[in-house]
Amino acid sequence: MADPSSYRPKPGQIPDSPGVYRFRDEHRRVIYVGKAKSLRQRLASYFQDIAGLHPRTATMVTTAASVEWTVVSTEVEALQLEYSWIKEYDPRFNVKYRDDKSYPSLAVTLNEEYPRVQVMRGPKKKGVRYFGPYGHAWAIRETVDLMLRVFPVRTCSAGVFKRSAQIGRPCLLGYIGKCSAPCVGRVTPEEHRELAEDFCDFMAGRTGTYLSRLEREMHEAAEEMEYEKAARLRDDIGALRRAMEKNAVVLADATDADLVAVAEDELEAAVQIFHVRGGRVRGQRGWVTDKVEAVDTAGLVEHALQQLYGEETGESVPKEVLVPALPEDAPALSQWLAERRGSGVSLRIPQRGDKKALMETVHRNAQQSLALHKTKRASDLTTRSRALEEIAEALELDSAPLRIECFDISHLQGDDVVASMVVFEDGLARKSEYRRFQIKSFEGQDDVRSMHEVVSRRFRRYLQEKLKTGEWEAEDGDAPEDDGRAKRFAYPPQLVVVDGGQPQVAAAKRALEELGVDDVAVCGLAKRLEEVWLPGEDDPVVLPRTSEGLYLLQRVRDEAHRFAIQYQRNKRGKRLKAGPLDEVPGLGESRKRALVKHFGSVKKLRQATIDQICEVPGIGRKTAEAVAVALAQTVPAGPAVNTATGEIIEDENPAPAGGGTFRQ
Repeated sequence: MADPSSYRPKPGQIPDSPGVYRFRDEHRRVIYVGKAKSLRQRLASYFQDIAGLHPRTATMVTTAASVEWTVVSTEVEALQLEYSWIKEYDPRFNVKYRDDKSYPSLAVTLNEEYPRVQVMRGPKKKGVRYFGPYGHAWAIRETVDLMLRVFPVRTCSAGVFKRSAQIGRPCLLGYIGKCSAPCVGRVTPEEHRELAEDFCDFMAGRTGTYLSRLEREMHEAAEEMEYEKAARLRDDIGALRRAMEKNAVVLADATDADLVAVAEDELEAAVQIFHVRGGRVRGQRGWVTDKVEAVDTAGLVEHALQQLYGEETGESVPKEVLVPALPEDAPALSQWLAERRGSGVSLRIPQRGDKKALMETVHRNAQQSLALHKTKRASDLTTRSRALEEIAEALELDSAPLRIECFDISHLQGDDVVASMVVFEDGLARKSEYRRFQIKSFEGQDDVRSMHEVVSRRFRRYLQEKLKTGEWEAEDGDAPEDDGRAKRFAYPPQLVVVDGGQPQVAAAKRALEELGVDDVAVCGLAKRLEEVWLPGEDDPVVLPRTSEGLYLLQRVRDEAHRFAIQYQRNKRGKRLKAGPLDEVPGLGESRKRALVKHFGSVKKLRQATIDQICEVPGIGRKTAEAVAVALAQTVPAGPAVNTATGEIIEDENPAPAGGGTFRQ
């Protein structure tokens, strides 16, 4: 624990201007990022008597070993830089919201020639228009099913679309009128894109104009005695109204706004966001967070807005954002939001009327979300704590293994031998820490030798990271500068689990001993009887079948096995698809595609001269010579034969760059 006075800046050294500051720990890892209108006043508040600080702030300043700052010209720049650094360094003492579930959104892929309507989850993609998020995927599908009658936009996958185009027949939706069937040319790309844009306009809340137009067309058709057309338009209007009824009107003035509400206690906070478009609730999402820093409701709101709009631009940022409390630098935050939207954004607290009533509803949702999260977490924490305690007791560890790493070896009859490392922290998978390895020191099948190599490589990297951070002194006393980001192998586990029995456990233990690592426990979990093997023991430890500790070890082992199998299959698939161009050192996928596109096929490329290969943009003479040598060394297979006619087929079709089986 550091004394803050040991790294306190000298009086007058800190500028009295806006800026962003970073606290680093003794290993140069960034642990907290903050911003201030006046760096001098804000940083001085951290170096007062520790007894007068908030307990969380006191923990942070005593964990830190240094502080540094960057001066900016405006508060908006400070806001942007703070967001960027929090995203980059992931500091442990900053509030970070996490989704309590992965919310689905309705997406329209306007970046494709024939836009597609579909349900999407995960990070947003460029050129895709999103609506939502929604609480359930079925809610999206019900809405889309109603609207496809009026806006028959493509919803099929690329494979189905391509297949229909090849056979000249649309899928079922094309026959029943819920797709305009661009795959068979019933509409042009321009007409289909116009349908998709009308769909987007309707989903964005511009419903009144479109319904009025349909009603006018329906009356005109009836007056001209085109009763079938009028009946179809009547049904279209009914379908759209039913789709609209699924999102009740909550704001009568057709407002576009996001409402953010916060429910909190001393340890945690929950945020709920309602997305209102055209006066109707078009989406909802919720986040929860641990209060790892001293922060009030206004601070929680500011963090939520940064996370909510940090990656958004244009209409994704609404004209109005309603919050329960205004952050300290609300004008700067409003300006930042306006820059992301491209026009003015109002950030305010609703005082009366429908908006205040809706805010109360959002707040009740936040309270329920926090209560539900606490109930789930309490149950989950109890189970995980019991599992870790049972493992510690069975393996006679000094304390519960808060970080467990598991290794598994995978191969197919001795080929494509790979290994996986998965990480569980506090009994939960930490997928960002997963790693995979190729076995390099030998060829063939030897699980024991492979395990020794992988464990050695992992802990050799750990020792290297300790050297870099100064936990071990370098021989010349000069450790490399650290940029503050978390390193891949910087944190050691308390327990290493290997998939296997005595031989694999002995190999892992030997690898640790050779590196001088003596504070990491090792065990193995054998699949046959789910026995736990310890180094140097002739008999396994048998945990009860109902043991939470055994369940946790099985989850860890099974996850390592899954991750290894996935990597091994991918590696084998790439090897089987490898083409002659893959043998050219330094030739990437882009230049492979350029070569094949330029010549039309690998066969024609093989017949080209070095000067002709040099004509391809991005291909120099040295690369051209390497391509020619690689293709010359490749022995072409015999020509393909049509088994029905006996005809020899000349393969002039373009081959995939770097992939596929070439018949040359």
